[in-house]
Amino acid sequence: MNVWDFDDTIYDGESGMHMLRFFLRRKPSLVRHLPRAAVGIFKYKTGRLQAEQVAEQAGDLLALFLDKAGSGDIATDMREFWDAHEHNIRPLYRELQQSNDVIVSAGPEQSLREICGRLGVQHYIGSMVNEQTKRLDFVCYRDNKVKAFRERFPDAVIEDFYSDSMDDKPLMDIAQRVFMVDGNKVTQIK
Repeated sequence: MNVWDFDDTIYDGESGMHMLRFFLRRKPSLVRHLPRAAVGIFKYKTGRLQAEQVAEQAGDLLALFLDKAGSGDIATDMREFWDAHEHNIRPLYRELQQSNDVIVSAGPEQSLREICGRLGVQHYIGSMVNEQTKRLDFVCYRDNKVKAFRERFPDAVIEDFYSDSMDDKPLMDIAQRVFMVDGNKVTQIK
């Protein structure tokens, strides 16, 4: 089984940042919340927030953006987002894609559901956004990626794991081989 990180690995960039801009274009007045979002994103990316803290702090902001700039239906919003951003899928992924791929991402499962359907990927794991409250119930990041993977695939062996970041070290530790992705360059590190 091959396991892939998503942002900056399969997707050229951070889909969460692109999604933020997508919602800001719909509702520019939300720009006043950007300083709070920027601080949270910085703390998240530098490891100063635990997954549970990210869920708490980002949950309010996510709910606000979805409520104020969303259509009222997350699936519709994700379809519209991917209509505009599917071109950011790296050709590298399409070249290496296999039928047993699993994508494990900090991004919301609702977003992954849409893009994975388009890519023909059957298995994906992401952060859980409650459809009713629009709050994060589970953040799929660092150690939580292994926890979520083991819940869905308890006996699976990760033959090849692809990522752009050492933030994924917990998944790297349980993979047989590890590949770092930098743009369209892939380097085996384990």
